[in-house]
Amino acid sequence: MKKCVSFSAAVILLLNSCSSTGTTKNYPARRPIQRPSVTGSSTTSPAQAEREYQALVKTYKSETAEVLTYLLNDSSNDPRTSVTVENSSRCNMVLTISGNNYFKKIPIASNKMAAVMVPKNQNYNLSGMICDAVYQKTKFISGPYEVKLSN
Repeated sequence: MKKCVSFSAAVILLLNSCSSTGTTKNYPARRPIQRPSVTGSSTTSPAQAEREYQALVKTYKSETAEVLTYLLNDSSNDPRTSVTVENSSRCNMVLTISGNNYFKKIPIASNKMAAVMVPKNQNYNLSGMICDAVYQKTKFISGPYEVKLSN
């Protein structure tokens, strides 16, 4: 009796999976949700962000002097403007700024500020990870822009 029930269930499942309704549904591929591990393993997103920060900080050239010159002088005719980010969290971070023909990753140490010059009058996507929190914003930047991030 058990074999008959098991065999019937297998046949029903097989027939359901083979049935055709004449329409094809294309579902987007599902990606697994990545959750930070309580144990702090090296595969967590905050650990990846820290590794990216450590690699980027070795080669990054700061634009602080250029930004200060822009802010202190009358630079209204300049085709670029400044973006200043303050990281007031306990974690280092990498901020990605991307826009039309513009892409830059900026390492920002814990409790420090960083600044960069970007072309004016464009939409920019700003994103990064602070400790275990994700920051993501789309902003139209037409003048000096400042943001303070914390966790």
